[in-house]
Amino acid sequence: MSVNTSKFTEVDVTPGTGTSTAGAATVNTQSGLVTTEALATAAAATYTFTLTNSLINASSVVLVTVGKGTATAGEPAVHFVTPAAGSAVILIRNDAAAAALNGTIKIGFLVMNVT
Repeated sequence: MSVNTSKFTEVDVTPGTGTSTAGAATVNTQSGLVTTEALATAAAATYTFTLTNSLINASSVVLVTVGKGTATAGEPAVHFVTPAAGSAVILIRNDAAAAALNGTIKIGFLVMNVT
């Protein structure tokens, strides 16, 4: 497999970090990891997170991963990512059948802009 790097103008490999408050955080790097506030999202319910980032525009591709931080119950999964000028709204669903999330989760991201 080969990757055509002629379309990349810049790749910043220094990740940023942040902590969310009330479902939002600001991290102005190309990639990063955000730890959420403690969550109690019910089974089959969604948590809406807004990532403010000056590198994101409406046509950006924002790749997102999610994992447990301090939470020991629940099954967080990324369901939708909607980029806009300066931010992305990320919907995370608790896919557990019965268990609510019971702590923090970690949200990883990578912003890609093709010119």
